Amino acid sequence: MARPPISAPSELLTPAQARRLFAYNCEVFDRFVRRVRSLSWRDARRRREIGHQTLFDTLVHILNAQEVWIGYILQGRNTDPELEQLFDDPTRHPKDWKEFRVYASRVRATIDGYLAHVTPRSLRAPVRAFWMPGAYAASDGLWQATFEQAHHLGEIIGALWQDDVAPPEMTWIGVGRSLRTRRR
Repeated sequence: MARPPISAPSELLTPAQARRLFAYNCEVFDRFVRRVRSLSWRDARRRREIGHQTLFDTLVHILNAQEVWIGYILQGRNTDPELEQLFDDPTRHPKDWKEFRVYASRVRATIDGYLAHVTPRSLRAPVRAFWMPGAYAASDGLWQATFEQAHHLGEIIGALWQDDVAPPEMTWIGVGRSLRTRRR
């Protein structure tokens, strides 16, 4: 029998909260992409002894995690052949900014497609990742993708500060303010 989801029903994201959270996630991610793109290609690809070595590869990893969680795990596409085929896809490992842009657009479309149809029921649905024990609510998978991004952006922030480069604004309130201003 599967374990109950990590979150109690009262702790699950609502569809509106999930959309708001990912509007923030996408905006922050885009800000970091712009900051890293403003560096020389050499600096973006320099080994820095962070989790995925380079700033560029760390941004790619964030996309990889979002694609697996939102495009596969949360949608019940968790079979070995499906994920094996995904993991072998060379487009998930861009070699330059042009390939990165194409891959990022694909992942963003996956996120937008999922969020456009997310319901309270789908956020409660139990999901499994083959590498993690137990089952958890799809809502927890969205949090997992969010915190994965936050942790890796923290690595990028540290690496940028080591080079005396200020990271972009990423606070919930500051980013939220700019998102609201843009919608007006």
